[in-house]
Amino acid sequence: MLIVLATLIGGILLGLVLSRRQSAQVETEPTDQVTAIGNILDVIPDAAAVVDSEDRVLAASSNCVAMGLVVGDRLVPIELRALNREAHRLQKTLGREVSIKRSNTGLGDWDAKLQVSPLDATRALVIAQDLSEERRLNEVRRDFVANVSHELKTPVGALSLLAEAVQAADGDTERARNFAARMQIEVRRLTAMLSDLVELSRVQDDAPLQNSKPILVDAIIAEAVDGTKITAEQRQIEVVVADDIAVGKIFGDESQLVAALRNLISNAIKYSPVGTKVGIGAKRINEFIEISVTDQGPGISEDDQHRVFERFYRVDPARSRETGGTGLGLAIVKHVCANHGGDCFVWSREGEGSTFTLRFPAYLNGNSPTLEVVAS
Repeated sequence: MLIVLATLIGGILLGLVLSRRQSAQVETEPTDQVTAIGNILDVIPDAAAVVDSEDRVLAASSNCVAMGLVVGDRLVPIELRALNREAHRLQKTLGREVSIKRSNTGLGDWDAKLQVSPLDATRALVIAQDLSEERRLNEVRRDFVANVSHELKTPVGALSLLAEAVQAADGDTERARNFAARMQIEVRRLTAMLSDLVELSRVQDDAPLQNSKPILVDAIIAEAVDGTKITAEQRQIEVVVADDIAVGKIFGDESQLVAALRNLISNAIKYSPVGTKVGIGAKRINEFIEISVTDQGPGISEDDQHRVFERFYRVDPARSRETGGTGLGLAIVKHVCANHGGDCFVWSREGEGSTFTLRFPAYLNGNSPTLEVVAS
């Protein structure tokens, strides 16, 4: 892909250079030619520059400077200068993957795929593709697969042991019944985890949101509360919804928005002491709508607050096993917010409970997510 792009852009640039050279009205390279080349380079997503055999930069895209490849009219990375000299000497396209030092910028090192394609005897097209983000995403994927495998081992292993225990019960009905009950618990835990994995995969999809429409905030809250009513009653938790939640509309996928809020309410109910309250409120702040869920639970330490939205991260693993938590609920919440151009954050103090807040752009009638002058 990079070679095809370089060939295409190289052909355009070479044609521009040659056409300018053939003009009888111009004896030297004019500044407007360099400007034109720079404008072409700026449409390339990767960093790109036209340089001569002495590493002098004739034109460069704006991200060349941002990435530390170019300072003034000179190429900076020694790896890139060496590749440029070699490509000019051999007069052929050369590519190389390197780790470029950026010690003077304070941005740290970055992995890049470099390619230098000669345009003529004295000029070459340089393209630098940043591989750091791609490699980071690959690491995230590997970690995710490892985490899923580890998390699935626990309930699957427990089911295997319990099945053997049932088989060895030798007609002891009471023991067999106890083992069967434990098996049901593990099956529910496994089912919940698989369901959350499917949901997480769905909300992480890069495709545009399906069935997007303006949705009333009070309708989202009502549906989410209704979906947690049984759990709240079982734990004797009173879910209190504020009176002034009719603060407007959010443009998006109703099922995702309800699922995100339902996850927050379910967590608040699970981690709150029996007989306490969970509060839900909403407010309009300029062009944003915020929906908050407050509990009277044990609270979250400051260190844990920075990680609670990570996949499989649990503040208290032992408590999560007790409540059946999968460690994926808040990761789903985070991705739903991102899908809708919003954000999520937490305020908490140990011993005083927690407040999780979803923030979304408000909706203006007839437009995508933005302002709505009058709340419906």
